[in-house]
Formats: sequence, structure tokens, C-alpha cells
Amino acid sequence: MGTSNSRRGRSALAACALSGTLLAGVTLPAGTATATASSSGSAAAASAPSGQGETTLRVKMSGSGVDTLNPFLAFFDGAYDVFAGVYPTLNSLDEQGSPGPYLAESWTQSDDKLTWTFTLRDGLKWSDGTPITAEDAAWTLNLIMTDAVAGTANGSLVSNFESVTAPDATTLVIKTKEPQANVTYVSVPRSGIPIVPKHIWESQAKNLKDYKNDTFPLVGYGPWTLTDYKPEQYAKFDANKDFVLGKPGFDHMVQQSFKSVDAAVAALRSGQLDYIHGINPTQFKALQADKNLQTIQEVGNGWTGLEINYNARTRTGKKIGTGHPALGDPVVRHAIALATDRKTLVAKVRDGLAVEGAGYLPPAWPQWTWKPAPGEETPFDLDQANKILEDAGYTKGGDGVRVDPKSGKPLELRLGIHADDTDDAGISNYLKGWLETVGIKLKIQTLSMSALNSDLAKGDWDLLMDGWTTGPDPTFLLGIQTCAALPKDDGTAGNTDSFFCDEKYDELFNKQRTTFDQAERAKIVGEMQSILYKADVNQMHFNHNMLDVARTDTVTGVVTGQPDAQGMYPAQSYAFWGYLKATPATAKVTAAKEESGGGSALWIGGVVLLVILAGGGIALKRRSGADDRE
Repeated sequence: MGTSNSRRGRSALAACALSGTLLAGVTLPAGTATATASSSGSAAAASAPSGQGETTLRVKMSGSGVDTLNPFLAFFDGAYDVFAGVYPTLNSLDEQGSPGPYLAESWTQSDDKLTWTFTLRDGLKWSDGTPITAEDAAWTLNLIMTDAVAGTANGSLVSNFESVTAPDATTLVIKTKEPQANVTYVSVPRSGIPIVPKHIWESQAKNLKDYKNDTFPLVGYGPWTLTDYKPEQYAKFDANKDFVLGKPGFDHMVQQSFKSVDAAVAALRSGQLDYIHGINPTQFKALQADKNLQTIQEVGNGWTGLEINYNARTRTGKKIGTGHPALGDPVVRHAIALATDRKTLVAKVRDGLAVEGAGYLPPAWPQWTWKPAPGEETPFDLDQANKILEDAGYTKGGDGVRVDPKSGKPLELRLGIHADDTDDAGISNYLKGWLETVGIKLKIQTLSMSALNSDLAKGDWDLLMDGWTTGPDPTFLLGIQTCAALPKDDGTAGNTDSFFCDEKYDELFNKQRTTFDQAERAKIVGEMQSILYKADVNQMHFNHNMLDVARTDTVTGVVTGQPDAQGMYPAQSYAFWGYLKATPATAKVTAAKEESGGGSALWIGGVVLLVILAGGGIALKRRSGADDRE
């Protein structure tokens, strides 16, 4: 996840399962180029259709997958990787995370700091030839400001906006209710607000919650045009050779979904993928000796941790869900924190390639990092966890499980984990043992990404493993812990992840947004993180180093920035700058990988389908691939 805000970014069930019969209902993109199967049973990722000598960048799709192609509703990293390529934003972000030009070539702020005026570039056109104007940006932002459904994903970013107008085709004026320090971060690639074409979306505004945005090619403007997408399979793009920030180095791009990261790594090893963002430590260390691969570590730009459903309710205070009532007791939540050994999780689950969790904001952005003061840290202390539970009246039954003195219910908690995430699996096994030692029984529930997030919004859970990433402006990530992020009574518009709501926290949230002095703002943000830390509702286990790998013989330039003295790269804005700046390492390798030979190969769910074209028909033959989960 990089860029300016944050998105839920955990690995997901990335592809469909195939039985021993022909896969029904699968259609392959016309002109799919051949890719040769590897000797280990792996085979190539899909290649985009290309003409003679044209090139294709082949990358692994984010493990979270794409929840929806509707940018007003999306939360998953995979969706925002797509949006970064196909929809413009007001600003870009440079390698240091500072706002730069994109649609806007310049901007000014009034003396009272309440009015921002953006001068937009003249002459840019949507992919269907319609001119891009300030009215597109004004319409997009106003819809999010005024429509609860449209504000589902990004409403917190514009909650302080008073008005947005377009006096003419190249002028956008944003007036805020109070001075706002982060306006130039509100619309940035990948996880800020994408600007959509008004002439396409205006007719869909009344039915936005059901609009899938799946007519291809998508009308947009960015370094790429999305030409095809198959859920849990692939997204295919053509380069925008007139892109204002420079044309992509490849003619086409395929983001390929894999059933497991192991399957993607096999494809990378055999030369049929060019780049993978996000592998696990075991894979990373195994790949370091391969002379054809560049392995890099990024400073962690997200967190992995435990979310606790302590009081699921709507904005009006209506209780919802099936969360265990004892989780409303801060003693129980603190006991869980005391019974969690973060040092062991870093060492055993991430093989040391992570930083112990504490603050809510990750180490990639040191201007916001926070740690508890000496003496205020929560230690790993099973004896203390047992003591505070015993003192609070949670006595153990004959089975060793404590009982809630108020409800009479045993402390038996459901822990939801992602089905394909090795971190979740490792963490849950440790948590189960530690918590049983203090009299809390865990029932581990393995869920797909979509199922887990569906339960989250309803409050039908006790504990969940989750993670978010963020960029240089923390507003979005901090915003999901505000009272305004709670769902409405009808279940819509909620963006919370733990139903946290605290009056003091909300006050500080509004204050940090209107504070322009960096040091003062950091102090306020630190106070907010202290509140979250003491509440024990979101318990940070670790900030893992992001582990990436690229083939040096097929692609160069996909990794941006320079490593520090420890060899750590800055957080990568891979889905925007990385894919834009990537260029073929050699034309010879690319041409070899696109030889046709009369057939095609396409990864679907970790299994390669060999496609034989005959008389206009498509026959499918299956070859087994790696299908174990990451």
C-alpha cells in the first residue's frame, strides 16, 4: 500500500479453484500471447495483446485483490493499484512524499488559509477524447461531500470542505471550513481521491452503490488504460503514450492474480513475471541468491495487528453485531495486550524482517512515528494478565476458561484470520497459546478477504487480524478511528475497523488537520496515537518490511529511490511511479517471451490454462500449478 492515505491491504483468496473438469465460463482475452510452462509445473502470467516488437510489463496483482472497480466504494489495495494507473488526481507525490503537479500544474492558498486555488492543465483529454476540465474535479469532490454512499471510501478527506467550485475550465477553488494543512494530499495517486469523468459518472450517481464500473476500456486518464479485467484473474492495460508526466516504458501491462505467492514466485523464477511487490520472509531469503533477481526491502509503511470489537454500534448509538460483551471491558483488552509477545512475533513470524508494533503510524514516515514513554509500554507479562483478570472477577471454570462476571459467558472469543496469509496463521497460533494461558479461549476462523470484511461492517466478530498501509499524510488512517467512521443505521457509509469512538480523539483529529506547523502537528498526532495505544482496541503487532523482487534481465526502473545505510529502500509508490518508469531490460528477452507457437497460456487461480485456437473456438487444457496458500 504507499501514497498518501491508507487502504486495507491484506492478502486475499486471490483466484478461483479448479476441479478435475473443464473450467466453465472462462473466456480469455483475444490475442493473449504465449507463455511457456516451467519445468516445475508453473507457467506464465497472462500477456497483454501486443503488436510486433511491443512490450508487456507483467506483475503480480496485490494479494488483497480488487473489491470493486467503483472508486467511491473501494477499500482494497488491488483496486487502488488499478485506479492509480487509470484515473487522474489533482496532485502527484514525489519520491520524498511531497505534493507535485498532475492535473494541477500549480496551486495557491489565501492569506486566511481557507481557500485553495488550483490551476489545472489545459488540453488534457479523457481516453474517449472528451476534454478534462476543472468541472470534473469539482463534480467528483462535491459528490463525495454531499452523498453518503459516494463518501464511503474517502468521505473523511473532504469532511472539512465548505465548497468546491470550477469558475472556469482550468480553475478549481476549494474552500474549507477551517484552515486545512493537507489539501494537496487529498487527491493523489493510488489512495487519495481519484478524479472521474463527470460525463460518464453523472448518470450513475443515483445508483452508485450498485454500479460496478465494468465496461471496458474504462474511460479515464492516467499512465494506463484498463482494457480488460476478470475478477480474481487479471487486469490488462494499454499504455497512454500521451500521458502528461511521461509515457510508460512498456506498451502494455498485466496485473496477474495468483492463488498463492508461491505460485507467483515460481512464475518469476521461470522468467514469466517481471516483478512482485510483497513476498514473505522465507521466499525473500530464498531468492536473494538468484543472480537474475533484485531483492529489495522497503521501510514498513503499514501495520499488522489485532482489531477488537469492543462496542459495535452505529452513529446513533444503536448496538449491532455479535461481539462478546466482555470486550467492552478495558481490563480484558489490556490482558490480551499483556499476553502478546511482539518480540517473538517479529522473530518467528517475520524472521526478524519487521519492527515491533506500538504506534498507529508506520516507520516509513518518521515525521509521524510515536512510541510510548518509558514506563508506559505494555510488556509481555502473562502473570500480570492473569492477575488483572482475576482481580476484575473473571474467575476460571473447571475447563480453565474464565467467565465474564456480568454476562456469565465464558471468555471464548472468535479470531478471524485471512485464509491465505502466512503472517495471520503464524500470529494466531502464538496468540492461541498465550491467551489460553491466561484463561481466554480462541476459536480461529479462517476467512476470505471478502468474508472477513463483510463481517467487520456488521460487527459479527470478536477479534480480527488486519492491516492497513499509509502514505506521508496520516489523515485517512487516523480518520477511520473517528466517530464519523461508524456506520449509519442502514449499514452504509461506515469506514471503521474496530468501532472506536472517543470524543478527545475526535477533537485532536480535527485539530491536527488544521495545524500547519509540522512539529506542532506531529505532537497532536502523537497524542492521538497515545489514546489509541491505551485503549487497546487496535493492538499493533509489527510493522513489517515490505519485501519486493524484480527480474534484472527483463525489467529495470521499477524500483525508485535510493537505499539507506542499512540497505532499506523508501516506501515504493510502485503502482504509479514504479510501473510508469519501468522499462524493458532487453528487447531480446521480451521478444522471446512473446513467441506464439500457435497457443497461449494464462494463469487462473494458480493453474495454467493452455489455450489452443482452432477454427475460432477455444479448447482448454489444464496443467497443475502450485496451489498451496502463502
